[in-house]
Amino acid sequence: MIEFFFDCSSPWTYLAFHNIQPLAKEFGAEISWRPILVGGIFNSTNPSVYASRETPVPAKARYMKKDLADWARSADLEIRMPPRVFPVNSVKAMRGCIWLGKDMVPFARAVFEAYWGNDLDISMDAVLHDICQRVGVDPDKFFAAIVQQAVKDRLRANTDEVIARGGYGSPTIYIDKTDMYFGNDRLPLIREALQRRRAGAASAGSAA
Repeated sequence: MIEFFFDCSSPWTYLAFHNIQPLAKEFGAEISWRPILVGGIFNSTNPSVYASRETPVPAKARYMKKDLADWARSADLEIRMPPRVFPVNSVKAMRGCIWLGKDMVPFARAVFEAYWGNDLDISMDAVLHDICQRVGVDPDKFFAAIVQQAVKDRLRANTDEVIARGGYGSPTIYIDKTDMYFGNDRLPLIREALQRRRAGAASAGSAA
């Protein structure tokens, strides 16, 4: 089992969201998609993110843009950094992911593409309305659902859970509940973890 805690407002999460799917398929691993609000994590456990945005290190900021562009090219994704609205309020989109449940992946992908690829403000109802129509989600049902208290509570609970389990940003990824990885660049380590699990299962099977 791979648990993928994510917020569509992060470009590195977009990369990991894209890259982890073929990796999971290769190893026959199920992904449990867990929408969160990364701002809630920053407020609670990682406020240094805000300080670094206010007073960035110029050399580090320049390299970050290159690094992101390199990763985007490697994944064949369009990522514009920074978008016109940054950071963006992603709460409505992430509530939508909660409501959609197991059917959230096409919607989440479209939200990532709209924000990072097309530079659209995903906090706007008109943008989310168009995304819903594009992926076959009824917009009226979507907007009615995302104001429901149960949906709000589930998103908050996911965010609180990842904090309690040691997460400090998006994406936070777990293998078998306890083995935590943070960020797109940890996917090679996730691959190794899945390989170890596969080898262990094979050894156990041969011993039996």
